[in-house]
Amino acid sequence: MSKIIRFGVSLEEALLNNFDRLIKKRRYTNRSEAIRDLIRHELLKKDLEEDREVAGAITFIYDHHQRDLLNKIIDVQHDHQDIIQSSQHIHLDHHNCLEIVAVKGLFSAISKLADNIKSLKGVKHGSLSVSGTVKIK
Repeated sequence: MSKIIRFGVSLEEALLNNFDRLIKKRRYTNRSEAIRDLIRHELLKKDLEEDREVAGAITFIYDHHQRDLLNKIIDVQHDHQDIIQSSQHIHLDHHNCLEIVAVKGLFSAISKLADNIKSLKGVKHGSLSVSGTVKIK
């Protein structure tokens, strides 16, 4: 377990009150956990800017009746198999499917894959969610 270090932070009262409301809304148990999350978020943004390794998921909904779409999705995924860890296909209704693609690699490659999928005709919506594989030294 890492050594815990305590430090003080000075804030304007109004800013602290707003922060406390956010903590309550997001159901954090204390300020420290909320601050740790904010720091992790900023470190992730730095990793994305520096094109470091991240892990995440590409989710998208598409019309499986769209001509040749499934073949195009498979082709795109095969072209990026070095960063795809797994995928899950879910039938939502007669026309719509949800696909979740777990990915790990450089942010630029993952972002390119997500853009390639989202731009296919018949893909109704897509999103990319990433998290850092941040190594705290």
